[in-house]
Amino acid sequence: MSVVLGYDESPGALSALRVAIEVATAYDEPLVIVHGVAAPGVTGEEYGAHHEAVREAGSTALSHAVRVADEAGVRTSVELIDERPAQALIEAAARHGARVIVVGTWGESPVRGALLGSTPHKLLHLSTVPVLCVPARS
Repeated sequence: MSVVLGYDESPGALSALRVAIEVATAYDEPLVIVHGVAAPGVTGEEYGAHHEAVREAGSTALSHAVRVADEAGVRTSVELIDERPAQALIEAAARHGARVIVVGTWGESPVRGALLGSTPHKLLHLSTVPVLCVPARS
């Protein structure tokens, strides 16, 4: 089993990283840190450039998270997945036999999340694995 974390360096993700490390430590399980890199749009030169920029930002974010987890003594692996965040996390959770998916929230209202499709909102409705939503620290 494992703990899967959605990570993008947002304030909610930073809080989620701390909680995911605690959960992974408590269960002595590896932490799989995931970043979905599907860029908005369909095709064309702009899509390719945007996709590469999202991928580079995701890679940087994941390296920061790994450094924090390493300092805490937690085994990690990382995945940049060419899907939108919720789908990327669901796929990673299935592949790694996740005990839980951990994601951060950043204070949007439940109505806004439902209308705009926040990652935590999508996961709560689509995931077959328990989802732990961690609010950003004030």
